[in-house]
Amino acid sequence: MFHICLQLGLTAIIAYLIGSIPTGYLIVKAKTGKDIRTVGSGSTGATNVKRVLGKNYFFLVMLLDAIKGALPVILAKMFVTVALSIGLAPVIAAVAVIIGHSKSIFLQFKGGKSVASGVGTIIALNWMAGLIIAVVWGIITYTTKYVSVGSIIALLISPFVMYFLNAPAAYAGYCAIGALYIVYLHRENIKRLIQGNENKVR
Repeated sequence: MFHICLQLGLTAIIAYLIGSIPTGYLIVKAKTGKDIRTVGSGSTGATNVKRVLGKNYFFLVMLLDAIKGALPVILAKMFVTVALSIGLAPVIAAVAVIIGHSKSIFLQFKGGKSVASGVGTIIALNWMAGLIIAVVWGIITYTTKYVSVGSIIALLISPFVMYFLNAPAAYAGYCAIGALYIVYLHRENIKRLIQGNENKVR
């Protein structure tokens, strides 16, 4: 029992630290000297980085955050053997990553909204589900011009996608909990959408 708890505990800690790497903050700081937390929404994510550095860095930060989300899950699948059959270790890694991204230990527990990192974890859990969710995000964001709408809808459907692809129950459960957490992180965006003040992608 101690051995199992130790493996899962180390998985969570390592995944959280990887998730805490503030990609957007570091890139903006290196390029401009600015603290991204003082700009726009204060988020360290790709959408806020776009306000400072433009669309090329939007895609760069999104890609890096997705890789950051996928990496701990892949490592957990490869090296953590306990409860592997039900997908527990990869899910613990996935949860820790998105918490790390949104509550980074390196930024006084501030961060981004975990969308790209969350999609990265889903791709690592089940690449087909991740691809479907990424495509849905792209289509909705393109048609509505709102990144927040694309993010919320794409992640809300993620547990159903996992279910219909016959993924382990732990994966679908993670997607459901993760989606609710990311919707919570978007609460200010939802208020602005209702008020008609949300920024569109140009």
